Amino acid sequence: MTQVTQAPRAARRSGWLSLGGAAVATAVVAGVLALAVAPADSVQGQSQRLMYVHVPSAWTAFLSFAAVWLSSAAVLLRVGRRWDAVAQAAAELGVVMTALAIAEGSIWGHEAWGVWWTWDPRLVTTALLLVLYIAYLAMRALPGDPVRTSRRAAVAGVLFFAQVPIVHFSVLWWRTLHQPPTLLRPSLSPPMDPVMLLALLCSLAAFTLGGAWYVRRRVAQLTAPDADPQGAPVAAPSAAAPAAAPGRPAADPVLSTSEVG
Repeated sequence: MTQVTQAPRAARRSGWLSLGGAAVATAVVAGVLALAVAPADSVQGQSQRLMYVHVPSAWTAFLSFAAVWLSSAAVLLRVGRRWDAVAQAAAELGVVMTALAIAEGSIWGHEAWGVWWTWDPRLVTTALLLVLYIAYLAMRALPGDPVRTSRRAAVAGVLFFAQVPIVHFSVLWWRTLHQPPTLLRPSLSPPMDPVMLLALLCSLAAFTLGGAWYVRRRVAQLTAPDADPQGAPVAAPSAAAPAAAPGRPAADPVLSTSEVG
């Protein structure tokens, strides 16, 4: 391997390490602020600390699905093949973050409402969002022409994003048990203790940096020369037939049915 080809790989590795290190450092600061510095909520008590994971996971999911939307539009506009990999990586991250947000919300709901699940508009619309993007990933995994599969998935990636604003505004459009948005509220003034707000912002930064690290690594994997359209390594070509032993003729090649007779 020449020095010219090693340089880009070293630069990418340095970028991954820097981004990952920033994510870990920010997560440590956020953890200390959330668990040891920020006060407990006067009404919800210690269960309120789940917010420092619940809100950032939902935020990261929304960012991920926005990336799917933009990347899918780029695929449909034939901007470049790399955008297809960005869409897949972002969708994978968004699905995990949405599932985490639902799980954390369920734990918080059990503490606050006494039930693990209720047919609340926010919960139902979020669950539908999860189902849509699981279907998106399943669509990408279907066998067939990779280009056609990519374009079908791109159409879905553009259309499915309409569910994101429905989830966000569900607590404003319908009567719901879920509290209004904590940060992205119409008044733009979160009613929160300053230390709580600082801990939440650090958590948001940590999740965002960690998500960016994952997408960058995953895109590199999906666009590697030895990866198939789903990102799995491609099997190496089978080895050639072993040479004939000394003094023995080599085996005849296998004939196709059209060559026989």
